[in-house]
Amino acid sequence: MKRSSLVDAFDPQCPIRNILARFSEKWGLLVIYNLTLEPKTRFNELRKKMPDISARMLSATLNTLVTDGLVKRHSYKTVPPTVEYSLSAIGQTLVPYLESLIEWAKVNSDEIMSHRMNSGDRS
Repeated sequence: MKRSSLVDAFDPQCPIRNILARFSEKWGLLVIYNLTLEPKTRFNELRKKMPDISARMLSATLNTLVTDGLVKRHSYKTVPPTVEYSLSAIGQTLVPYLESLIEWAKVNSDEIMSHRMNSGDRS
């Protein structure tokens, strides 16, 4: 598909906008990043790495990423059931872009934080 044939990214019905919005929600990229650090990760291990996410939000985020095919969910028939999450093949293709975004944030974080401080935004 040629770039010129893509739907307008400002149009709410644009499929590209929809895809980017799904995995770039507040927790999506952080979950994906954590799954790059541990190839197979259990739910509670993810919660420990992200202590400020609720169990409900982590579950919803993982379900969205699984639904979109970026994350794989593997359930083992154990008592209690064991579930592991990992990046899918398509999820793995996102990793270089995520690493580039992280590097960009590292390079520019001081300047961004300075602008925030000057505008009164302390977050």
